[in-house]
Amino acid sequence: MMMIPRKRNEFDLFDAMFGDDPFFRRDSSKEMRTDIKEKSDKYLIDIDLPGYDKEDIKIDIQDGYLNVHAETHTENEDEEEKFVRKERFYGECSRSFYVGDNITEEDIRASFRNGTLRIEIPKKEQNEQIPEKKYIQIED
Repeated sequence: MMMIPRKRNEFDLFDAMFGDDPFFRRDSSKEMRTDIKEKSDKYLIDIDLPGYDKEDIKIDIQDGYLNVHAETHTENEDEEEKFVRKERFYGECSRSFYVGDNITEEDIRASFRNGTLRIEIPKKEQNEQIPEKKYIQIED
């Protein structure tokens, strides 16, 4: 039996059956694609959130983590209309970034334009003091 490589333009039954099924492929619509840039005095975080409105996005800080949560709801479907295919994402997604305990909500600036959320975080020195080393006494 001779093995002949398949040409790329030939019909692939497996791809035809499972290629469009979200179970068999990675669904990138739920990802928050993120770029983080470092400047001399701050960090810039750019997060792509296409299809979201500014009101759909919540940003908070808790325990030194910057949390970004975005949620959008489905439209009411008309009883007479049925989707043949639905690719637009409705749901929620979130990401967290460690920014340190000394960053507060007042330090952070955020803007949302053309589906991209930009967050500016200033660089601050950590106020961590190294605790004095204490030894445990060993008994006889």
